[in-house]
Amino acid sequence: MRNKRSAVAVALASALALSGCGGAGETPANSGTEKGEAAPGVTDTEVVIGTHQPLTGPAAPGYSKISVGAKAVYDHLNDSGGVNGRKITYKVEDDGYNPTRTVEVVKKLVLQDKVFAIVGGLGTPTHSKVLDYLTAEGVPDLLVSSGALLWNSPDKHPNTFGYQVDYTREGKVQGQYIKEKFAGKKVGLLVQGDDVGTDTQKGLDQFITPQIVARKTYDPANTDVTPQISALKASGADVLVCECIPAFTALTILTSLKLGYKPQLVVSSIGADPATLTGLVEQFAKQGGSEVSGAALLAGVIGTRYLPSSRATDDPWTAFFQGIHDKYIPKEPFTDTLLYGMVQAYTFGQVLKAAGRDLTRQKLIDAMSSGELKGPGLTPFAFSKDNHAGYTGALVFQIAADGNVKTLQEPRVTDRDSGAVTPYEEKRSTPEEIGLVSR
Repeated sequence: MRNKRSAVAVALASALALSGCGGAGETPANSGTEKGEAAPGVTDTEVVIGTHQPLTGPAAPGYSKISVGAKAVYDHLNDSGGVNGRKITYKVEDDGYNPTRTVEVVKKLVLQDKVFAIVGGLGTPTHSKVLDYLTAEGVPDLLVSSGALLWNSPDKHPNTFGYQVDYTREGKVQGQYIKEKFAGKKVGLLVQGDDVGTDTQKGLDQFITPQIVARKTYDPANTDVTPQISALKASGADVLVCECIPAFTALTILTSLKLGYKPQLVVSSIGADPATLTGLVEQFAKQGGSEVSGAALLAGVIGTRYLPSSRATDDPWTAFFQGIHDKYIPKEPFTDTLLYGMVQAYTFGQVLKAAGRDLTRQKLIDAMSSGELKGPGLTPFAFSKDNHAGYTGALVFQIAADGNVKTLQEPRVTDRDSGAVTPYEEKRSTPEEIGLVSR
């Protein structure tokens, strides 16, 4: 009986689509050789998407708020009539930054929740474990929350697209800056022991290999970084580059304080949110029985980013997202991490709109590949049919004692290979110019 009912349901859905009433389109089956059922997760009035996020576990501090910011934007879009007449249902699963759990929750989203797409899945060690699965299932895998080079493999993974600047590009921007501003200084590296560290060093090494005196990795499952920081101190490194998630940036700062080590700290965008770091430094210190001023310990830290600062009230995009924040999640601190999720959700809204009313997974991929996405970022996306990388560069900033940030170097862009790092000076589109929602 169940099979008969399913067949009837499919026939009705197909008839509606052919009559022009459904608007949900169709998605190819059997590797695209035949027409299949209506696209999963799509009805006349709804599109269902999913994501895996570290709501608990070692990456939760800071990152657990990304989906909070994203949901606020989806609520804003839904309250404005949706995108092409469809409301966005956003399903968030907690994987604890545990790859085994990631596989479980992503399969649940695909097989049980029948999501149309996975959007913003977070983490290099986690998302890499579902990459092949999502490719095999033909599920759009958009705006991955990681800068690993893995996401930019359109021949092998045609449905996967990055979001943030990849670690190699960011490493090149950092490396060039360090070479220019800290010439002759000894440099030590602390990187996550996976593609985060590997890809970052591909960029850094193009500029500062002769200056590097020590390279250390950390495991997100081990919060004691004393051995690594002790070795970096012993190496005499004057500049410490920390390619670390927020919790480990904070642990690096506190461990350096404990050991009396005072290098110039340079942190990557994945762990450089001043507000988040201030709270984590103070929280971790308190858990260890100490009271510290997070703002004081962060003063002078140099970071990179590719999105506007949450403190840049004169930036039209920051002001736009601040308005959404104040309406939907006013009790949440308005941080760079929260803004990350908001930009990501808005970008997906743009892609969804460009894919049109007759929505299929292929049309979503085509919209991602169009090269026409513009908006909040400080640098452009690399998206095209042959390039699935996200943002293409970053600026360099420094944290002040009051928590504000000062731009030390305006945005620069580059490639993932050995191309030049060059200034990016084109004017960014404003929210009004893009006009994603009707006024």
